[in-house]
Amino acid sequence: MLNGWMSGFLAGIRTINEILTAGIAITAFSLFLYALTFNLRDRVARSFAIILLCVVVVFTTEALQNKTVPNWGIDLLLRLQWLGIVFLPAAYLHLSDALLVTAGRPSRGRRRLAIRLMYIVSAGFLLLHGFGLLLGPLVPDGQPAPHLQRTIWTEIFTLYYIAAMLWAWVNFGRAFNRMLTRSGRRRMIYLMAGATAPALGSYPYLLYGSTLAAGHPLLFWSAALLINVLVGGLVIVMAYAVAFFGVSWPDRLVKSRLFKWIMRGPVTASVALGLMTIVRRSGELFGGEPYSAFVPLTMVVTVLLLEHLITLVAPLWERWLFFGGDREELLLLQNIEERLLTRSDLRQFLEAVLAAVRDHLQSPSAFVAALDGDELALIIMAGNRNMLNQEHLPEVLRVAKTGNGNGRQEFVWGDYWILPLRQRKRDMDRDETPPLLGILGVARQSDQRMDGDQRDSLWLLAKRAALALEDRQLQQRVFQSLQDLQPQADALQRWRAVGRYDSKVSMLAESLPPETDLANWVKDALSHYWGGPKLTGSPLMSLQVVQQMAEDHDGNAVNALRAILRKAVDQTRPEGKRRFTAEWILYNILEMKFIEGRKVREVAARLAMSEADLYRKQRVAVEAVAKAVLEMEVQTKDAR
Repeated sequence: MLNGWMSGFLAGIRTINEILTAGIAITAFSLFLYALTFNLRDRVARSFAIILLCVVVVFTTEALQNKTVPNWGIDLLLRLQWLGIVFLPAAYLHLSDALLVTAGRPSRGRRRLAIRLMYIVSAGFLLLHGFGLLLGPLVPDGQPAPHLQRTIWTEIFTLYYIAAMLWAWVNFGRAFNRMLTRSGRRRMIYLMAGATAPALGSYPYLLYGSTLAAGHPLLFWSAALLINVLVGGLVIVMAYAVAFFGVSWPDRLVKSRLFKWIMRGPVTASVALGLMTIVRRSGELFGGEPYSAFVPLTMVVTVLLLEHLITLVAPLWERWLFFGGDREELLLLQNIEERLLTRSDLRQFLEAVLAAVRDHLQSPSAFVAALDGDELALIIMAGNRNMLNQEHLPEVLRVAKTGNGNGRQEFVWGDYWILPLRQRKRDMDRDETPPLLGILGVARQSDQRMDGDQRDSLWLLAKRAALALEDRQLQQRVFQSLQDLQPQADALQRWRAVGRYDSKVSMLAESLPPETDLANWVKDALSHYWGGPKLTGSPLMSLQVVQQMAEDHDGNAVNALRAILRKAVDQTRPEGKRRFTAEWILYNILEMKFIEGRKVREVAARLAMSEADLYRKQRVAVEAVAKAVLEMEVQTKDAR
């Protein structure tokens, strides 16, 4: 009886281990995709992605092993599993080196060489594995589970594995000691704690075939269960720490994105898989059927309910977990985003206002025009468009500006009633005229008159249209302020992001602009290549290469920038005589569109391509010029 109880308990532990193993594989793969998506350009994130890929290989092949797989399949999966185990030591050392570089201790060549040698050694063990020397034949009835027979090379690899991990941990400690900020030290602690996960997760597989594992299966599987629980949590902790490397987003945004990614991906998939396994095993236990309709039903219901729950709860956890002391300001920004009146929203609202105006007065035509600077711009028109001549709108503006602006006073202009739309009186003297926002024009019959109720309703609708125009004007000011703020905010975020780990370097060094911003600046400067505000006021003027080049142009920074752009354009030119072939396409677009100033239609016809294709190729050409300018800037900084 005791043996039966022990066998059942051991089977239960192994089942839970299978569920946890599959969950870890799902989590690692999801975090691997996250690293590929958001911060792959950073060295720390790239090395961490290699570790995650190894973890995915190890745990996926382990999760695929079950009683239904034949011996040849088990043998294949076990050998594939060691593809991930073999490269883990080199990947760990790679991660520790990337952390040291980020912390301000770049390699002088020795660490870089050591990492390459480690990858070569791991590749050597993989070669031994391919020839069947690292591991022997399959032991299908081995304890505590089917495994590959150990060899002398397995023992050597185990020593290599432990030595590499110890070396990596020494580097982790060195990187931690160089952290100067509290946030940097805190995240290094998270990363060091999480870094134990892959090492712990792969270590049980190194014990297969050992005397300890074979003689004490309950102890082995209990330890494996505990390790899998720790690995599932620690790999998320490690991913959280690495998520801050290589990105300039605010901390709250990094946390929110990663949390949503984990909840929608690993958590949802793992819970669905676990419940499916329980339902299937329950069917085998009570009914003898290994598969039933409840299995896919459980999966579908679980995924739908969890996704729905995440959607409902996400705003709440963002506010309480990630906003901190800035909750009021961030909630205000969220409310602005949700209630923002876009151009489409404005047109839709004004369409409804004009529809009500025309229906109320049985008018064949109506329009709303907004005041932009000193000119009227037609925003929307409903009904017969031929009744309005837009060239005469300046006359309407002169009519609308007459009068004192107090009270309700419409004007007659041709076949239209004109209602001035003015700003609400706020902090103004009683007799002061509110600023004009625009006009509402309503077509009328030559002998048509409005009664009192019609006039009251028309002015009520005009007041609502004026409110929309006032909101539009305020939002344009907000957008302009945000556009002016964005470059400085981006620079501050980049300095803050780098300062998490190496504040001495980040605060003293001038940061390079992002490639996306640089490409936009280059495009604007090229569009005014022969003179204009986008060239003279370009942010490119602040580049060191421009300042240095200006010395050769009598201090004229505009000519220096023009010369740099010309040089960058020439770098896209192939060798030989100019032709209109495929390899010359980028240079010809830059030369004809920006330097020669030809129109898009003319350039497209000359190059025998559609305008849409021209714009796509133009974007590639501008990015090539931006890359050349960035290389010049880097060379100038290095020379200093």
